[in-house]
Order: sequence, then C-alpha cells, then structure tokens
Amino acid sequence: MLRNCGQMRLDVAAIGVVMPFWGIKNHLRCGRNCGPQFKTLCYSASHCLSKNFLTKLAPLEAVLFDIDGTLCDSDPLHYDALREMLQEIGFNGGIPITEEFFIKNFAGKHSNDTALFVFPGDLERGLKFVEEKEAMFRRLAAEQLKPLSGLDKVMKWIENHGLKRAAVTNAPRENAELIISKLGLSYFFDAVILGDECEHAKPHPEPYLKGLEALKASKNHTFVFEDSVSGIKAGVAAGMPVIGLATRNPEDLLMEAKPAFLIKDYDDPKLWAALEELDNAGTS
Repeated sequence: MLRNCGQMRLDVAAIGVVMPFWGIKNHLRCGRNCGPQFKTLCYSASHCLSKNFLTKLAPLEAVLFDIDGTLCDSDPLHYDALREMLQEIGFNGGIPITEEFFIKNFAGKHSNDTALFVFPGDLERGLKFVEEKEAMFRRLAAEQLKPLSGLDKVMKWIENHGLKRAAVTNAPRENAELIISKLGLSYFFDAVILGDECEHAKPHPEPYLKGLEALKASKNHTFVFEDSVSGIKAGVAAGMPVIGLATRNPEDLLMEAKPAFLIKDYDDPKLWAALEELDNAGTS
C-alpha cells in the first residue's frame, strides 16, 4: 500500500517496512524510480521511515546474518580468486572479468549457479572448478579477511539485548567456518544454516525459514542483515525486513530486491537511529 508523509511517497509492504526509499541525512533518495535525484525529507517522513521498520518487530527475538559481504568485505577476495581462475581456463577468451561482471553474475550466488554459468550443461566439471576457486579464496581470506566497520558494536548490542542469532549463507561450509572463526565469532551464533544443506538455496526463502526454525523465533520479531540481491530477496520472501549492506554491490541493484533500507556498514547512523526506535518501542 502507499503512505504519504509530507511530500514523500513511501511504499510500505504488508509487514510494515518502508521499501524503496532510505534516508540520507535530511533527504530520501529513491533507488527505484528517481535515479540520483533527491527530494526534501520532512521530519514526519524520517520518523515514518524508521518507526515502520523496526518498532513493529518489538519485542525483538532474533537477528539473522548473511556471512560473505555482511560480516566482512570478502567480495574482493572472491573476485580476485575467480578472475584468476577464469583466466586460467580461457573464459571470455582469456579476457579478465570486470568487477561489474562479477557482481552481476557471481556475487551471492550458490555454487551450482556459478558452476553452470562457467560450464553450461556440465555441473560436475563446474563444481570441480568452484571447489578449486573456493580453496583459493580461503587461502586469501586466511591472510586478509577483516570485519566490517562497527561489527563488534552491533554484536555487543545483540548480546546485551539477549537476542537469538544465526548465520545463513550460500557459502560452502569450509568458507563459513573459516570466516566465522577468523572474525572471532565462533561463540556468537546459535546456528549456522547453509544453502548446500537446504533443498533450495537463496534467493529461495528456505535458508532463512530454516534459520527461524533453528532459533525457534518468529518472523514477526526478527530482522536480517544482507549484502546481496539474492540474499535480500530470500529474507524478504521469508517475511522479514532486511537491512541491506551496500558493501560492494550497487545500491540501485540492492534496492530492486526491496530491503527496508541500506547502510554502508554497522557504524551507519541510520542503523543506530532505527535500533534506538526499537529500544524505545520496547520500553513504551
């Protein structure tokens, strides 16, 4: 349905989440229809944006996280590994793929999708290629991986509020375990859900629904952190609001998946304003 707030046109989903707009200081930028232009944001629109997103989740029960690109900026390492290996097999005539090509065709995708994209019709050969690429990624990650800015702060907030938490990923188990361990988060997650162990991986909602099941949490009291189009689509399809992280993927592409709003990292003021609203809703 549509809600008018001052001069702003806000598209609100059934779960009460403002969809194709996010606040930037005293403006809202439309990621779907308006390109780069800006419209003035009145106070009531700003209040509407954050209030509709989190306060309806109170009391909050759980937070679900993707791993790659959400806990850490790992896409550059995936890109480097994939670009090198694709050159070795002569993909695209041996011309190195661009980062834009990587984002469009590989980022956030399940191993089977990557395998068939590189070797159409030959899943076995494609999966062998993917395994070798992931092994190269893990060698790079073991030396270079770092958490996203503010991750420790949001983890502390979650712990202080006694919330349940799970990691939900399309990554192979070895990657997930390495990243979680490397970031010092082995203690943190109550469950880790792998797309490989579901009948359907993201963008299907099944992995996030299994995350809720594992935590015994309600979708009406849970939100998701995600950085990819397929992951955002999965969380939204599972009935939860999703905070999109614009780590590497273009904002306009992420907004097409309908996140509640986008943040740059976990230090983003938009995130903490929304969490403050949630705290206030829980005590009112």
